[in-house]
Amino acid sequence: MDEKFNSLSKFNFWGGNIPAPGFLRKDYVDKIFNYTGNKLVKVLVGQRRAGKSYILRQIAQGLIDGGVNPHNILYINKEFIEFDFISQYNDLEALLKVYNNKLQPTGKKYLFIDEIQNIIGWEHFVNSHSQDFVEPYEIFISGSNSRMLSGELATLLAGRYVSFEIFPFSFKEYIGITGQESTKESYISYMENGGLPELFVLPNEETRRNYVGAIKDTVLLRDIIQRHSVKDPRLLEDIFVYLINNASNLVSISNIVNFFKSNKRHTSYDTISNYIGYITDTFLVHSAERYNIKGKETIAGNLKYYINDLSYKNYLYPGFGYGIGYKLENLVYLELRRAGYQVYVGTLGTKEVDFVATRADRVIYIQSTYLLADEHTAKREYAPLEIIRDNYEKFVVSLDDFTLPSNNGIIHIQAWNLAAALV
Repeated sequence: MDEKFNSLSKFNFWGGNIPAPGFLRKDYVDKIFNYTGNKLVKVLVGQRRAGKSYILRQIAQGLIDGGVNPHNILYINKEFIEFDFISQYNDLEALLKVYNNKLQPTGKKYLFIDEIQNIIGWEHFVNSHSQDFVEPYEIFISGSNSRMLSGELATLLAGRYVSFEIFPFSFKEYIGITGQESTKESYISYMENGGLPELFVLPNEETRRNYVGAIKDTVLLRDIIQRHSVKDPRLLEDIFVYLINNASNLVSISNIVNFFKSNKRHTSYDTISNYIGYITDTFLVHSAERYNIKGKETIAGNLKYYINDLSYKNYLYPGFGYGIGYKLENLVYLELRRAGYQVYVGTLGTKEVDFVATRADRVIYIQSTYLLADEHTAKREYAPLEIIRDNYEKFVVSLDDFTLPSNNGIIHIQAWNLAAALV
């Protein structure tokens, strides 16, 4: 174990070593720092390669900048082969003992464990050390599966953890890393590329396409096929492609079953449902339920699915007919989720409202459209909002070069300015 421990120094901040911090994701780092200084376990969840590792390292660097001794920080990343010897929580325990013996840190210690779901029984380790009052630890963990917060962890740590969902770069971060101005042109560039952090250090489109494809393949294989012993991997990938190519459209599982049957692929409702659940668990795709605005209740049946990053569409499946309006709707959904809103698809009689978004006591209704090209288009997009009888905020989001004046309390927002309105 001593020899293995010595090989880990390059990933940690000991001896003046500074692991690459990447582009500073200040909004996430500041939000998480607001919860430090206590025994709450900080849990970062999100798809692979969305930037969780960089954020953990940025938090560690922030602690050091604030006066924490680098020897009091232990960083472990199960994505790196150097950490392959840690397969279960007993291995973590053994490594922690070596760390304490080697570095002799005094006072509170900070543990950062990346992709912790790959360690069998990790919940027991986290539960034990997060509540240790004799030898205090503050623990930060990350994972790429939404199910890691269900089951035993939720039982063991009920009320003793706080979670943060990490998304790929927002438009604000996109212009920050590319040095562009916030304009319609830069927003469309963001829309036609994507926000996965590593995309911005890759030299050309072919390399980026291969990178995005590798992420997709890794998630499907390691996080779904191997974890769930999937019997039909080809069907799983075909369902993923179907969801990508039908993002922002209402979809039912029965529709998907019929689609495959029409293509001589016989499957069942339960299989499709399970496979979609596996995909959404990995954060590659999100689902939004329908919400009856008048009845104030969710509606079972058809859902809308949104891609966690448009790079999957742009680089892997660009040939399928897919209008810019659908991409805009996808980006609006992601912006709402980043801002902490619960997001639904609204229905009111025969009308559909693209989004009903709620956060605490705030409720927002949003229509998104490519362009308000003429009076007829404007009337069509404003109509569903005009018949809502409550006094909650109502927005129309588009890519127009101009902004329309407020109309019956409905505010028109250019897409690249949406984030500021959601604060």
